Amino acid sequence: MSDNSSVLPAGVRLQKVLAAAGVASRRVCEQYIAEGRVSVNGAVVTVPGTRIDPDVDRVAVDGRAVQLDTTKRYIMLNKPRGIVSSMRDEQGRPDLSRFTSHLDERLFNVGRLDVETSGLLILTNDGEIAHVLAHPSFGVAKTYVAKVRGAVEPRTLTALKSGITLDDGPIAVDAVRVLDAHGTQFTLVELTIHSGRNRIVRRMMAEVGHPVIDLVRRSFGPLHLGTLRAGEMRELSKDELGGILTIARNAHVTGEIAAKEYDAGAAGPSARTAPNAEEESR
Repeated sequence: MSDNSSVLPAGVRLQKVLAAAGVASRRVCEQYIAEGRVSVNGAVVTVPGTRIDPDVDRVAVDGRAVQLDTTKRYIMLNKPRGIVSSMRDEQGRPDLSRFTSHLDERLFNVGRLDVETSGLLILTNDGEIAHVLAHPSFGVAKTYVAKVRGAVEPRTLTALKSGITLDDGPIAVDAVRVLDAHGTQFTLVELTIHSGRNRIVRRMMAEVGHPVIDLVRRSFGPLHLGTLRAGEMRELSKDELGGILTIARNAHVTGEIAAKEYDAGAAGPSARTAPNAEEESR
């Protein structure tokens, strides 16, 4: 018979897990726990040394989710114009593989931007995050800056906010404003929208008489392009990652994704980047 007194407690100490996840040093993480800033599965933990299962338990610091799985990658890319939002384009056009070929992990894009649209695109190997951020049912807001033909009048902005009708039904923006006007030639307009319909920004602006000349996605949920130049990419910061993880976990808690469990390894490329999963799809 084995001596149970020699068996170590199950799980890993919380402060060790947090430190391994890059939150802070182990000593600082112990302080966070003692101050009541850390929760496990929604319950505040104040006892340093509490053991958890990193593969199952969900941890947050100051209400912001922490990714404990260090094999997950989250990269922000400023996709240039002329690049197809696919890791492998069957027609041989320039695609996203040129940005990921040097990476060890097999990443995929969250949603799509059409060939002529540039801006913020997320690359990851986290299937659950990708599903929540890209699927229209979760209503993650995106902000675009559109260069459109003509002078956009206040009544046009009002119409966009009140709602217009397209061939696939009514649609309205969450917010819209003019950033810059150049007489009757063109106008720079910023639009925020959470719809997941194909090419919705271009179709809306064409419907109100201002076809899009150029389109850039500046933000995606809590993520902002900032000063990242076209063709450049970077890892998400801990704060940015916490923001998108929190969105995904809140969706999980409400039960919205319980019936839509999404596994990156099991889903094929077409499932991961379905054409209706992003506003500016090909």
